[in-house]
Order: sequence, then C-alpha cells, then structure tokens
Amino acid sequence: MPDRKYKSGFISIIGRPNVGKSTLLNSILSKKVTIISKKPQTTRNRITGIKNINGNQLIFLDTPGIHKPKSNLNQFMVETAFQTFKTVDLILAMMDSDENSKSHNKIIFDALKKIKIPVFLIINKIDLVKKGKLLPLIDYYQKIGSNLKKDNGLWSEIIPISALQQDYIDSLLNKIIEVLPEGPHFFPDDIDVGHSEKFIVSEFIREKAIEMTQQEVPYSLAVMVENIEEGKKGVMVVDAIVYVELDSQKGIIIGKNGCRLKEIGKKARVDIENWLGKKIYLNLYVKVKKGWRNSSRDLRELGYSL
Repeated sequence: MPDRKYKSGFISIIGRPNVGKSTLLNSILSKKVTIISKKPQTTRNRITGIKNINGNQLIFLDTPGIHKPKSNLNQFMVETAFQTFKTVDLILAMMDSDENSKSHNKIIFDALKKIKIPVFLIINKIDLVKKGKLLPLIDYYQKIGSNLKKDNGLWSEIIPISALQQDYIDSLLNKIIEVLPEGPHFFPDDIDVGHSEKFIVSEFIREKAIEMTQQEVPYSLAVMVENIEEGKKGVMVVDAIVYVELDSQKGIIIGKNGCRLKEIGKKARVDIENWLGKKIYLNLYVKVKKGWRNSSRDLRELGYSL
C-alpha cells in the first residue's frame, strides 16, 4: 500500500489594516499568537503561525496592513506584506464586509494582478452583514477578479467567514489543503509559532501599551525585551524597554506616580504567563528614542528590518 502524501506550504494573509488578519490567525491556531487592537496598523512584523492538520502542515504569515506609508516604519510594514508574495504557495486576500471599505482596496488589487500563485478572496466579518447583502458582495468581488485576470479570474476561491466568531474556518482550512503542494514539515509538530520568546513577549507588552494610550502615542511605541531568565522559585524574570519618540510621550506611558506603566505591566503579565506557562516578574522601563520611526539604524535595532 503506497505511503500517504501529505501537503505543506506557506500561506500569506494580506489586507488593509483592521480587516481581521490577526484575528484569523489566532482563530486558526486556537490561541493568541499575534496582538489585536481596534487601532489600525497594529501588526508591524510578519507573524508566523503553524497549523498541523492530519499530517498536513500549514504555515501562515500574518502581515501588516497594506496602506499608504507616511514614515520609514510604515514603508517597512507595507514592504513586509508584499515581500511574502515571493515566498508563499497561496495568498489569502482579506476584505471585510463593510460596503464603505470596497473603494480602499485598489492598492491590493493592483499588487495582485501579477500574481501567478493561487489567491483566495476572504470576505471577513460576515456576522455583521445584513440579510440579503452577502451574495451581492460576493458578486461584486467576483467581477473585480474577472476584470483583473481575463482568463480564469484572479480568485481561486471566494470564501466568506467570520474570524471572530470562527464561522467557516474549517471550510477555509480544507480548501487551503486542497491547493497546497505535497511536501515535508518545515517545523516540528509541537511548534505553533515561528518566533522567539523575546519577540512574542515584546508584542504582548506593546499591545497593552497601545490599548492604554491615544492619538499618536500608539504609533510611536516600540518594545524591546532585553532579557528573559529564570529567577527564584522558577519565576521568569523579564526585563523590557518601552521606547517612545518624545519626552511628553514618556510621561504619558508612565502616568501619574507610575500608575499607567504599572497597569500596562499588570495586563501584559497575564498574556505572557499564559504563553510561557510560568509565573513571571516583569521589569518595565521607558526610554525616549527621538525620531526612531524614520531612522534606518533605529529601525534595525528595534527589529524592523527586511
């Protein structure tokens, strides 16, 4: 009896900010591996999540939202998303179900015109669609796909889902397995995220800092974990620095008598302990790195480099 052939491959999740890319990855993996915020442009790096299903290995790349860049950091984010086109076997182009957002996808459509690998159009947030609106929305995107590629259209599949409610996620995964090539496992079966502990911990801290600040401050935040080591009684000691661009932003992060920084640390510690499966002691510091979003050197030091 011949050996069963297993599928494996890389899948890029792309789309505008806030369409639900990170929520989708977390739903697929059934755990939190990438941070989520209502504020746009939260995801800055490519996040790698690994899903093993019946011997098949699906490697998802959650990418920053595609937008018009206004700083070197934003340029890095957009290039990070587009760079995945060269290395993946499948693209999930996510759109949400909001009628008002359809006109903002042109930059994505233009980028997909030249793609030769399969592209799934994922219509997210269908739980918010009014009755009778979904089929016209699918028809709208179907026509766009046909106009972008005259032969067979751009979309290999159009799949409506709700990443938040986990509706039709299993159907999506089955369709992905169908189009992936046969291949080996690129990661061990017990690995579900392709990043270091320091990276994941820094992201959890940044998420809580974003939640607790307003206006420009969230976009001026960067977090670097300097050290993670085991302390007394098995407690993990984490030393991390929150960087901002202005002295005034430093004061906002710290808060009166340090209350905001303590609250950021308290909330981040919950996610970090869930991730590590251990108790942690979190030391948070705040430093000013003026203009870091437009400094090539600072961007490299903070991990924002292609």
